Amino acid sequence: MTEQMEPWLKELLEAGSDGKKVTEKQSRIVRAAIEMFAEKGYAASSTSEIAQRAGVAEGTIFRHYKTKKDLLLAIATPALARLIAPFVMREFRGVLSADYDSFESFLRALIDNRIEFVKQNLSLFKILVQELPFHSDLQERFREAILPLVLERVERILDRFKAEGKLRDLPNVTLVRLIVSVVFGYVLGRTWSEARGEARWNDEAEREATIAFLVRGLT
Repeated sequence: MTEQMEPWLKELLEAGSDGKKVTEKQSRIVRAAIEMFAEKGYAASSTSEIAQRAGVAEGTIFRHYKTKKDLLLAIATPALARLIAPFVMREFRGVLSADYDSFESFLRALIDNRIEFVKQNLSLFKILVQELPFHSDLQERFREAILPLVLERVERILDRFKAEGKLRDLPNVTLVRLIVSVVFGYVLGRTWSEARGEARWNDEAEREATIAFLVRGLT
């Protein structure tokens, strides 16, 4: 297993998934599962491979987690519900509390912030991107834990821009959907291209095209 832990994982293991102290074996199992899920995806990862990477017997996994799905939920559910939500907001707070003179400057700060977050928490990003579309229980946790916190603050920024005539007077839910889908597409493309070492990805050009597209369409 990799030696350096991502910030979110370190906090998760220190806090425990259910309020109880995580044992050394559980810690190895969780770390191995996260690495496997991030590398291969949940469906392609077997408990025997996770056990081998964690250096434990496969039966040890099942003593702590009844099924592989329980292991995924033990990682993702508490992470979303009581760790990732405040963690994301802590990392996001600077962007959402600043005073921007234009919609473009807000977009640049938003993109820079999300890129840095993904760099520091790449395994978390991979797991959520790969698994959220296929697990309704994780989707529900995400909607409950993160979206209300982010939307409340983003809507304040959007309302101010609309009041100042700097943003089209569209419903906030429409604006958020358009912004998130375009920015997420850029961040996802950048992350995958960087991981594969693709020389054809021109990050500066892609970023400017993303910002220009949103500015032209929404201002």
